[in-house]
Amino acid sequence: MNPDFASLSVGDVVATASFSLTRDSLVRYAGASGDFNPIHYRDDVAVSVGLSGVLAHGMLTMGFAVQPVVDWAGDPARVVDYQVRFTRPVFVDPLTGAEVTVAAKVGALDADARIARIDLTVTFNDQTVLGKAQARVSFA
Repeated sequence: MNPDFASLSVGDVVATASFSLTRDSLVRYAGASGDFNPIHYRDDVAVSVGLSGVLAHGMLTMGFAVQPVVDWAGDPARVVDYQVRFTRPVFVDPLTGAEVTVAAKVGALDADARIARIDLTVTFNDQTVLGKAQARVSFA
C-alpha cells in the first residue's frame, strides 16, 4: 500500500531497518560495483593506510540506507532526489561483521509540489555514519 501525502506530518517515522554486513558482503559488492580497493577486504592494506581495519564501501552504505524509503514509498521512481555526506566509516569485523541501522523520518513537506523530505539517521556502533542523509519523495 502506497503512503498518502495528506496523512503525513513532520516528525513521522515512516520506516526503520537494520542491515548486517559481512566481509563476504563487501567482496560481493566489490564484484558488482567494480570497486576492488583492498581497504574493503584486506586488513593489512587498510591498516597500512591508517585505518583500524576493513571498511564498507561508502556507496554500499548509501545504497542500503535508502532502501527502507524506497520500500515505504512503494515505487522507486517516487524517490526523486537522494543525497548524503559520508561522516564516519563502517568498519566490518572479520568475525562479527557490522550492523547498520536506519530510521527514516519526515523532515519537511512541500504541499504545493507534493514532495516529502525524508531525513535518514544511519548509525553504526551508536554513531551516525551518513550526515545530512535526505531523500525527496514525490506524491505528484
